[in-house]
Amino acid sequence: MYLGKQVRLERIINRETGRCIIVPMDHGVTIGACQGLLDMREAVNDMARAGADAVLMHKGLIRCSHRTYGNDVGLIVHLSASTDLAPSGNTKTLVCSVEEAIRHGADAVSVHVNLGDPNERLMLADMGRVAEACDNWGMPLLAMLYARGPKIEDGFDAATVAHCARVGVELGADIVKVVYTGTIPTFEKVTEACCVPVVIAGGERMNSTRDILQMVYDSIQAGGSGISIGRNVFEHPRRVELIRALRGIVHENKTVDDVIEMVGE
Repeated sequence: MYLGKQVRLERIINRETGRCIIVPMDHGVTIGACQGLLDMREAVNDMARAGADAVLMHKGLIRCSHRTYGNDVGLIVHLSASTDLAPSGNTKTLVCSVEEAIRHGADAVSVHVNLGDPNERLMLADMGRVAEACDNWGMPLLAMLYARGPKIEDGFDAATVAHCARVGVELGADIVKVVYTGTIPTFEKVTEACCVPVVIAGGERMNSTRDILQMVYDSIQAGGSGISIGRNVFEHPRRVELIRALRGIVHENKTVDDVIEMVGE
């Protein structure tokens, strides 16, 4: 690995634990402005002061969220996009380049691929080109891979999720993001098949803080390397406290019972 990529990765992945807490904030393109992201500076500041390792967003939001104060936080620029208004919203297209992300000060970039989509080949080709550019520039690549398409019976099936993770690492990702499969034994099958850090997505909005924390704790026990959770974090009524609780689990090996009171439950 090139030294430049390693230096940038250490702004995303904690060098002591080898794990990370990433908060995606790219939802505005897909679903429009949502609660928790209306004031981007406030949102990023909350994540930074709570101890998140990185935030993830589209290029245009960087100017709305840049801070000249407070704790530092890593920046991942998302290169893929689609909207829920499109007839084929699961087909992602590139809207930013690695070079452009570098000019915006990115510490890493991310791409989104939906395996099983009728246009899967286009997304895989995009990821291949991005991975090459990342290699040329020493830029870490986070790949978000989900199974979504007419042939997918269960997007949370362990073999299917492991396949997603394997595609990510084989095409050059430095960090792979997939869904959590629901149990420690099944998620172990995912992490065992991937030789780079695996982080979990947050999925649909969850009503229980304990459920969020338990999912994260279990994923770590199964060999996961942290989280990339958006709405279940930034829409939480006590999001600063939630991030601090998540740090306890991800970076300090604490249990759910150890940290639940931090969030007022």
